[in-house]
Amino acid sequence: MKLLLICQGGASTSILMNKMKKYAAGNGIDLEVKATSITAYPDECAGFDVLLIGPQASYRRDEVARVSGKPTGAIAPVDYGIGNVESILKQADRLLGK
Repeated sequence: MKLLLICQGGASTSILMNKMKKYAAGNGIDLEVKATSITAYPDECAGFDVLLIGPQASYRRDEVARVSGKPTGAIAPVDYGIGNVESILKQADRLLGK
């Protein structure tokens, strides 16, 4: 799966991205994940399967989905806050119809 994480500035999703990479490597999950800002996503989303937005930018989910043409979801605040990678990956799978 190729997953793009989006937040206001890209910094807080970078922390989550690193946790997701570690989780995927330790659990044999094929995952490419990148973090970006809400202003940069249009230039970066083309190569990704699914987009997930952090809670602080979740109000722009519909816009991101429309502009990107990609399955797009907003990460639940609790999952985002504690870095619940398993739950976040399940959300991405659901968006991809898995």
